[in-house]
Amino acid sequence: MGIQKNILVDGKEVPFKASAAVPRLYRLKFGRDLFQDFSTLQKSVEENENTEEVFRLGIDSLEIFESLAYIMAKHADSSVPDSPGEWLEQFQIFSIYRILPQLLTLWGLNMKTKAIIKKNNAPLTEP
Repeated sequence: MGIQKNILVDGKEVPFKASAAVPRLYRLKFGRDLFQDFSTLQKSVEENENTEEVFRLGIDSLEIFESLAYIMAKHADSSVPDSPGEWLEQFQIFSIYRILPQLLTLWGLNMKTKAIIKKNNAPLTEP
């Protein structure tokens, strides 16, 4: 199921999807743990939010962002190329500063939905 959202990238509406499958797809494609990488990315964003300088991410965080964006786009649209580089090549401008907050929100909504469902389940009791 999951949650899908179209985000404007370089003048094109690009679908992105967040679901329980994203961490697995990410691990299979990149051999990395999405939750650890996501935590790194969020810390980097939070560190930059508290400064008056222009929001800038390090190369590691930028790579995590590109990988996350790619997986969420591929998850939403199976016609997306099989490599992140090929996918990124279709865009002249890919503004991390506009897209990242929307992807973080989309992922957060997906996690919130799962937490609410889990929370509403009554605890199992022995007969």
